[in-house]
Amino acid sequence: MEFSGYDLIGDVHGCARTLQQLLQRLGYQRRGGCYRHPQRQAIFIGDIVDRGTGVREALELVREMVEQGAAQIVLGNHEYNCIAYNEPARPGSQHQYLRDHSPRNQRMLRETLEQMEPYADEWRDHLRWFRQIPLFLDLEGFRVVHACWDEELIQRLKQQQIQDLSDDDFLHRTVERGSFGWLVADRLLRGTYLRLPNEAVMESAEGFRRYVYRTKFWSRNPQRHGDVVFQPDPLPEHLARLPLTEGEREKLLHYGSELPPLFIGHYWRQGIPAPITNNIACLDYSAVKAGRLVAYRMDAETVLSADKFVWVDVDARDLAD
Repeated sequence: MEFSGYDLIGDVHGCARTLQQLLQRLGYQRRGGCYRHPQRQAIFIGDIVDRGTGVREALELVREMVEQGAAQIVLGNHEYNCIAYNEPARPGSQHQYLRDHSPRNQRMLRETLEQMEPYADEWRDHLRWFRQIPLFLDLEGFRVVHACWDEELIQRLKQQQIQDLSDDDFLHRTVERGSFGWLVADRLLRGTYLRLPNEAVMESAEGFRRYVYRTKFWSRNPQRHGDVVFQPDPLPEHLARLPLTEGEREKLLHYGSELPPLFIGHYWRQGIPAPITNNIACLDYSAVKAGRLVAYRMDAETVLSADKFVWVDVDARDLAD
């Protein structure tokens, strides 16, 4: 089917009721057991699971849309976390699973694991589906990835004809620190980051100790750490004003203004949705933290516009206590 445009939708995180409200606002109606639009196709940025009260319902809704051709999707880091948490490690490994069942990891997946526990067969089927979700989309006129577009890594994926995590060997390499597989999972699904200067440690709003901070991958000629930080938790002022070293500057990526429009999620933005740059839009506006579930109505533009964003405030029933 030919589509007249695309509706890119940010991180859902189990907010199933809110997602239904956003789809209805965008003109999608439930027909034949699936939300669909007569002329447009939805594209989900990943992170359908975790945190909210409607994980199972959101998964069913999104997967049905994808399988019936009403939507596309890219993999989020939370779907990847579910895969790795449930995938047994190979014999000889020091670990039982690709992702250890530590208290921290259990906490991150708690809502999903609890909500899917009564549906073990269904959950195993969803995990198999997660492994078939593309790591990125390079479409005519625009690009989609969950956290960061790294041109070098994506070209290598294309050359090796790797689109997803369906290959067992590649999946297991994603936990081998420093390998190509690990770089792909780390960069595309979690983004770029730098170590906090002076061996500093931050505690996030969720109580996690952090030794690194998330960085922009579009800054031109940044000079200080405060120029590149891109996360809800700001750097303390005494760290933000420290100059970047040459080594730190070399680790930063740059998505140029001449490149096709790029859509990402992942970063827990707040406020009124707007493009980050003329060709980059983040669609994660913290829905599951009493924020907004956001979409961008993409047509054929090469310069992104604030008036193309559509959103709904989160439905309070989607929020865990």
